[in-house]
Amino acid sequence: MNEKIPPSGCFAKRLRDARMRLGISQMTLGVLAGIDEMSASPRVNQYERGKHVPDLDTMGRLAEVLGVPTAYLLAEEDELARWILVYQCLDAAERAPILARLGQV
Repeated sequence: MNEKIPPSGCFAKRLRDARMRLGISQMTLGVLAGIDEMSASPRVNQYERGKHVPDLDTMGRLAEVLGVPTAYLLAEEDELARWILVYQCLDAAERAPILARLGQV
């Protein structure tokens, strides 16, 4: 199923999914991403509920802690998000035929 997520909710969904896969708390994610310990949990909670979206710098730090590309957090479609994660795991030799194929499209 290729579920299209509204742009306002894509970051929230992807952030929560990535955090849950890693098995860490909102507090831990926030602190590791450089958010003040006193506000780390509430801020990540607000991001995951879609109430607020972090600036690009904070978004990048969150993605780094989660081990995902920032693009994954912003992907509006589930299928695209999966492709981003798969692509991240490929080495240059594995990426080359994919990129060549895309160049033919």
